[in-house]
Amino acid sequence: MELRLHLLVLVWMCVGALAKKNIEEEEYGVRYATDCEVCKLVTKEVGERLQAKDSSGVIEMGYSMDTKKKKTKYNKSELRLVETLEEVCRGMMDYRIHKERTDSTRWAKKMSQTFQTLHNLVNKGVKVDLGIPMDLWDEPSAEVAHLKTQCEGFVEDNEEVISDWYFGDQGDTLQEAVCSQVLRERQCLTEPYGEDVKSPPSPKGQGAKGDSARTASEKDEF
Repeated sequence: MELRLHLLVLVWMCVGALAKKNIEEEEYGVRYATDCEVCKLVTKEVGERLQAKDSSGVIEMGYSMDTKKKKTKYNKSELRLVETLEEVCRGMMDYRIHKERTDSTRWAKKMSQTFQTLHNLVNKGVKVDLGIPMDLWDEPSAEVAHLKTQCEGFVEDNEEVISDWYFGDQGDTLQEAVCSQVLRERQCLTEPYGEDVKSPPSPKGQGAKGDSARTASEKDEF
């Protein structure tokens, strides 16, 4: 009886979480990262941070004055990996959502085309009202904040797979080694990264009136 009660509580918690997610997506346009997007972005970030820590240096490992310290190449040291995994999820907060895109390229470490347009309008003297102060326009969205949480869970769940790749021969990329093991659906891995997608040029000769009209229609995104 007690086991059945626990199972019922667990089911209701899952149903409640799913209902909340659906409400956020339907009413507020919030669309959190898929499992594929999380794997894609986290492995990209880990790879970039490992590259940034690339070094030909040698470190000494040891904990006792009486024990001879072991020399290890930093690039193959556990220290390099630990430092990277401790930092990687903070990097998720640098992403921004590009709601004008529908695939995984919506995640990019640059301002979205929509907000670039809005900032340009403000710089031209056009009054733009989004219902939030302008100094909050560039703050991380709910999706980005949740991405950091998703990253932390992903790293914790897949630390062993990442470590096996790191200490192995690295014949495959980190994304190939990790995502091929943990994902069922891998469509997003075939898409470019958001930073590699060029935004279309703004229409020429469009005055403030046209800009204001376009902005009014875009306000629904927010």
